Amino acid sequence: MIALTKNMSYVKKETKGGRNWMNAITIVIASICILAIAYRLYGTFMMVKVLKVDDDKPTPAHLQKDGKDYVPTNKWVSFGHHFAAIAAAGPLVGPILAAQFGYLPGLLWLLIGAVIGGAVHDIVVLFASMRRKGKSLSEVAKEELGPVAGFCTGLAMLFIITITMAGLSMVVLHALERNPWGTFAVAITIPIAMGVGLFYKKTGNLKLASTGGFILLMAGVFIGPSIAETPLGDALTLDTKTLAVALPVYAFFAAALPVWLLLAPRDYLSSFMKIGVFIALIAGVFVVNPAIPFPAFTEFTGGGGPVSPGPVWPFISITIACGAISGFHAFVGSGTTPKMLDKWSDMKFVGFGAMLVECLVGIMALIAATALQPGDYFAINSSPEVFRTLGMNVVHLPELSREIGLDLEGRTGGAVTLAVGMAYIFTDIPFFSHLASYFFQFVIMFEAVFILTAIDAGTRVARYLIQDFFGEVYKPLKKTDWLPGSVAASALACFMWGYLLYSGDISSIWALFGVSNQLMASVGLIIGATVILKIADKRRYMLTCLIPLAYLYVTVNYAGYWMIKNVYFNAEAAGFSVLNGILSIIMLVLGLVIMAAAIKKWTEIWRDPALRMEPSIPG
Repeated sequence: MIALTKNMSYVKKETKGGRNWMNAITIVIASICILAIAYRLYGTFMMVKVLKVDDDKPTPAHLQKDGKDYVPTNKWVSFGHHFAAIAAAGPLVGPILAAQFGYLPGLLWLLIGAVIGGAVHDIVVLFASMRRKGKSLSEVAKEELGPVAGFCTGLAMLFIITITMAGLSMVVLHALERNPWGTFAVAITIPIAMGVGLFYKKTGNLKLASTGGFILLMAGVFIGPSIAETPLGDALTLDTKTLAVALPVYAFFAAALPVWLLLAPRDYLSSFMKIGVFIALIAGVFVVNPAIPFPAFTEFTGGGGPVSPGPVWPFISITIACGAISGFHAFVGSGTTPKMLDKWSDMKFVGFGAMLVECLVGIMALIAATALQPGDYFAINSSPEVFRTLGMNVVHLPELSREIGLDLEGRTGGAVTLAVGMAYIFTDIPFFSHLASYFFQFVIMFEAVFILTAIDAGTRVARYLIQDFFGEVYKPLKKTDWLPGSVAASALACFMWGYLLYSGDISSIWALFGVSNQLMASVGLIIGATVILKIADKRRYMLTCLIPLAYLYVTVNYAGYWMIKNVYFNAEAAGFSVLNGILSIIMLVLGLVIMAAAIKKWTEIWRDPALRMEPSIPG
């Protein structure tokens, strides 16, 4: 094994020195500089000139302080909560899948999309919700645009959260397939998190609970190899269909447990893991300075790729949502975060800043993917049958497979690629050269834990949305503490996204997630543009939302049309699915109705100066 590792390191160094490739350090330093300048200049402009934030006015956290939902919170704590909520698997997976087009399209979209679109979207949605006492996006849409737009926004949110759960779950299926070590490491996090929750509730000792939980998580990774050849290992050797059933069943029960028992402690522990992993990855990049063997543009920019079937535009903006601009952030920005901010000025740090940090996470994921040889990348992210048609050869993948102890080919979804890429970078450090398998399984656990946490929270949100939506017809459903209603709504939520998960594949599900997610981002920008038009000193400030909105709305609709025509309703396509096609049509129609309502409202406000005299912060 040691000889094999040394040989791999030699091959990597020889390969790196043979061509004039881009260096990862160059990308990281340039990206950090761009994001820091954007935060300092554009973030300040949005706060001072466009939104006219005034700290003399109390925030909803103070006005409606109840010690439960509305709680004034330190901005660093608020940032941690907000970042952990928005930066789940999306910024890890999207850039990895988008590497199909080369490193440059993904890098450009991440930087431009985050600065011009994502950061603006997140801060205006947060601001719009805080102006309306921390209400949800659908309620804000109802008050700003009218009841029809509010209804369509609520329905769109239900569709999006359902599709999001399926998309996130799809990521880990092939990572845990026939991988008893990884499945054990992920499964053991459930009792560990519950133990941490119980211990903290009884003792109140957060430091000891955190330390013990983290040690046990690490132990789960290192114990993994010893169970592989045992009856327990055989029981945990699962295929994708079994996992596709197990995840929704788990979500049903996890969503029913008290938040303090599972969701909160695991979210807390996973936040440490996420920050630690990416600090380590940035440090590893600076130590190793891996070359990027990927070309700036691949042959698949025109379409026909094995990961995403469509051309680089519009699919680069659909494949990479989280990390650039994401409508899912509106769930958080109009959910828990607006009820926590101590001061209005905290919006810049929490809303604008967290989005830019998430962009950096996406860039690091892109580096991890493109540090692999193209042949190795495509062998992981396409089926063996498809890979044979590409005319590519693997380079380091056989050696990596032997070191990790798994057949890595055909493990689509993005999670495996990130784990392999990080193991590939870290094993170039002599001290870590023999730990490839442990790096791999740790990253798999790290990704899966974040996804499971998102599934827990997302299923709860879906349950609330279902109860609120159908509660208009049957009033008892409105009561979230009514047990039969909660059970029925949770079961329906799990069934809906579980069916999509069971019947889909990553290329079709992720595209569906991307279209719906970016459509929700368009809705967030529509509401932001409406608010700015009402309060801004200059009407042209509305362009801060209209420019990214125009691009995103056209992109989303074209991508949706392309997928409906070429994939979902095409019986010969790999992602053929009438259901996905119908869902796409419904989403696009909802977006059209909301846009029509917005244009009507903008025309009214533009013509009547009296409607543009609202104070920035009411009261």
